[in-house]
Amino acid sequence: MSIETKHSRLSPEYVLLGFLCHQPGHGYDLHKRLADEFGYIWHVSQSQTYSILKRLEAQEYIEATIVQQAKLPARQLFSLTEIGLDHFNTWLEAPTPCSVHAIRVEFITRLYFIQQYQPDLIQEIIRRQTDEVLKGIQQLEKTQSRVPGDQTFNHLALDLRIKLLSSMITWLDECRIKLASNLFS
Repeated sequence: MSIETKHSRLSPEYVLLGFLCHQPGHGYDLHKRLADEFGYIWHVSQSQTYSILKRLEAQEYIEATIVQQAKLPARQLFSLTEIGLDHFNTWLEAPTPCSVHAIRVEFITRLYFIQQYQPDLIQEIIRRQTDEVLKGIQQLEKTQSRVPGDQTFNHLALDLRIKLLSSMITWLDECRIKLASNLFS
């Protein structure tokens, strides 16, 4: 079963939580790292990053400490709370919902952090995601079989989704092979 939260696929909150698992960070530094390491996945302005950090703080997933600086304004240093760590770890091991967009954004993010923090689980996470996609394809095929024959465009739309998700299976297999042999290092 996949985690369904209001922000799970709409916000890079898990990127920020994942960064904070390693060490506390300032908002600007977290935003810069997000842009540098996830720039082809997430497109977030600096103000959006600060907004997400405020929301995460309000949810008690992170906490801010004011750090005074000589001759500069004070800065906030964000740290992950125990609640935030639990929230991140629950997300980390859950499969991504079965959609091309979610896999392109959320699963790649999850894969990054699995490789960082739990590399022994990477093959298992890919296997679970493959199973999730296969279930999704089966559900779409059942749905398509029930669509009346005269609904050409509904058939075409479902066929496209099935083919796109089928290509995800191939991609997941390639990820499994490349990550197992460290071809990206």
